[in-house]
Amino acid sequence: MNLPGDLAAAARERAGGRCQYCLMHQSLQGATFHIEHIIPRSHGGSKELSNLALACPSCNLHKADRTAAIDPASGESVPLFHPGRQTWSDHFRVQGYWIEGLTPIGRATAAALAFNSARRQRIRAAEETFGLYPPMDQSKSL
Repeated sequence: MNLPGDLAAAARERAGGRCQYCLMHQSLQGATFHIEHIIPRSHGGSKELSNLALACPSCNLHKADRTAAIDPASGESVPLFHPGRQTWSDHFRVQGYWIEGLTPIGRATAAALAFNSARRQRIRAAEETFGLYPPMDQSKSL
């Protein structure tokens, strides 16, 4: 994505080095996190900071251009979590190395973005060793 440097820097700073979806920390990752459009440009999303999120490669690739997913509990299509407008702790909670979806949006996002794959749980265990997990403040929007 081609963004002005100050806009990209502001998005990265706001996220504090964490994926705004799964809260994984970038410092132990081999890949650079992406700045992605929460509402994709193909769906009318803007290049404004309020529509940009820092995303780990896994979340970004799983999300792609989607704005909705199926809630596994109800089978209904619901919007994906919007890190610019919604508070993470309203929709998710940390349970060991598992991220539990608390709402239809949380459950659908956790499932669609594969938050709880075995690989991601191993990464969370490694992050814990370095004091990066669990994330300290999950009650605010990143």
